[in-house]
Amino acid sequence: MKGNIGVTTENIFPVIKKFLYSDHDIFIREIVSNAVDATQKLRTIAQKGELKEDAGDLTVHVSIDPKAGTLTVSDRGIGMTAEEIDKYINQIAFSSAGDFLDKYKEDANAIIGHFGLGFYSSFMVSNKVEIVTRSWQEGSKAVRWTCDGSPEYTIEETERTDRGTDIIMHIADDCKEFLEESRIQTLLTKYCHFLPVAVAFGKKKEWKDGKQVETSEDNIINDTTPLWTKKPADLKDEDYKKFYRELYPMSDEPLFWIHLNVDFPFNLTGVLYFPKVKKSIELQKNKIQLYCNQVFVTDSVEGIVPDFLTLLHGVIDSPDIPLNVSRSYLQNDSNVRKISTYITKKVSDRLQSIFKNDRKEFEQKWDDIKIFIHYGMLTETDYYDKAKNYALLKDTEGKFFTYEDYKTLIKDSQTDKDGTLIYLYAQDHDAQYAYIEAAQQKGYNVLMMDGELDAAMLGLLEEKNEKTRFVRVDSDTIDHIIRKDNTDEQTAPAGILADIFSTQLPKMEKTEFHVEPQAMGETAAPIVITQSEYMRRMKDMARLQQGMAFYGEMPDMMNIVVNTDHPLIKTIRHQGEEATAEALKPIEAEIKGLSARRDAINQSNKDKKWDEIPQESKDELSKTEKDIEEQQSKKTAVISDYAKDNKVVHQLIDLALLQNGLLRGEALTNFVRRSIELIN
Repeated sequence: MKGNIGVTTENIFPVIKKFLYSDHDIFIREIVSNAVDATQKLRTIAQKGELKEDAGDLTVHVSIDPKAGTLTVSDRGIGMTAEEIDKYINQIAFSSAGDFLDKYKEDANAIIGHFGLGFYSSFMVSNKVEIVTRSWQEGSKAVRWTCDGSPEYTIEETERTDRGTDIIMHIADDCKEFLEESRIQTLLTKYCHFLPVAVAFGKKKEWKDGKQVETSEDNIINDTTPLWTKKPADLKDEDYKKFYRELYPMSDEPLFWIHLNVDFPFNLTGVLYFPKVKKSIELQKNKIQLYCNQVFVTDSVEGIVPDFLTLLHGVIDSPDIPLNVSRSYLQNDSNVRKISTYITKKVSDRLQSIFKNDRKEFEQKWDDIKIFIHYGMLTETDYYDKAKNYALLKDTEGKFFTYEDYKTLIKDSQTDKDGTLIYLYAQDHDAQYAYIEAAQQKGYNVLMMDGELDAAMLGLLEEKNEKTRFVRVDSDTIDHIIRKDNTDEQTAPAGILADIFSTQLPKMEKTEFHVEPQAMGETAAPIVITQSEYMRRMKDMARLQQGMAFYGEMPDMMNIVVNTDHPLIKTIRHQGEEATAEALKPIEAEIKGLSARRDAINQSNKDKKWDEIPQESKDELSKTEKDIEEQQSKKTAVISDYAKDNKVVHQLIDLALLQNGLLRGEALTNFVRRSIELIN
């Protein structure tokens, strides 16, 4: 018998070939899954006592014949009659071609699943497909259906002694890779690894006489009862670790895991693992595998799992997720939202349980798991409220505190004059060691905030907690980092001291220095480098958020705080003033006179708007300001000429730069040479 396949487009096959080609390996999942479905249906019939014969071996067999150019999937399931072939194969409920292509051309999985085209995915790789089948029903005759990729098909009686179905795919010339054993083995492992019916691909092999030879035993490629289908009470820790090694053979042992098992108001099973992360670069999404009744669907689970949990590894299996529709639909589906909420709660409950029952273990794993917790707190408002009870802060001594515990610890000593609680932190213990030590000598505690997302967490914690501010320990001098009263800051006259140091500072790409003389006491360091908390934090955030890239291009703003109380600084200032006094005297006199003239001009025009001031007065003011700048430049040149040969000035500058990791290349070499000279 011949006929035409019932479709509402002239030819479905070019559409399948063209628009599914990028995902053409999905056909193996569809064909093998159909065979498994047919087998599962036979099991159900047998359980009801309707099957007159023994079910026997129900293994699904996948085989290739390179000479014949065929790939065959065989089962001993329920099979089909000629009438059923006509109903399920020849009639395709196919919607408008235009809507179909527009909506689904980028998503082969959606096309296949949404339109019931599982069988027809075989034409992605075949130029002819045959179905040889015999129904389980008593008295049924075997039939052969053949189609060469056009709407025309033939159906005829044939010979098949056993019930079940063979799908024989004649592989097209441009798809010969699907006749390679290694390629099919890889695809079966990917898509069919956990199907609930045994799937065999060829025979097991063993080494004999220096080469691999086939045995008589079937090579079963799947685990029909994977770990997530079992009860947690029946499993040991080693079972979970073994399953993890099976999923991720090259990974370190997981930190811990969460077994998901719910049947109301939706069905969901699975196991999620917290992986051990050595470096942030190892953080990858697409590590959670999504299954539908043990059939692999995707490892792109955004929209089903909360974004922060896509960093986890493991398996989720649910028949209630509408897998074969667009992601935007997924994100708005009520079942998906419930599942997402449930998974978040289960993860939070598990973390809370570990924290409560074995805090020591939780603290030991904190550095590995905090990136997951912080990511969740930053992206899920509801999760922050749960996690704040077990999220930890670690100080530079390696001690851990809950948010509330730490607040109590520092409340008395680190509250400033305005009642704001100041959290001091460091991001590099070694690089900021001197600043940490200075803070500790003041009785302050310093946190370590060196995690990948800690920069973002600072802003979140400030937002969530009133009158709270995080300040890096090197953002100001220790006497001013937590201001306790309204006493005005002691500042020494900038004068020659500021110019002595500012003229000798190195030129660095994307770095600007500002010299600030300040009285810090004789025992404090002669020079301290600080960096604006706001600008440095904005630059840190720029590395995480593309929208803030502008800040990343801005230069680092460094404050060079010169301690006017230190004996060395006093000596430098005294000697510098003596050495430059004669040269500066006429320049300063000129600056004084020019400044008086400028003040007089401004005074005469103070009550006038700019457009009411005579042009002559404007020109005179402009010339006076220019003359002052010229004299200031002369003054700076005199001081620079004196300071350029002052080894102590250069040594102090280089020591401060060295302490902050800013002394490199030629400047570092010069510092070493100068140090040797000064020692001699």
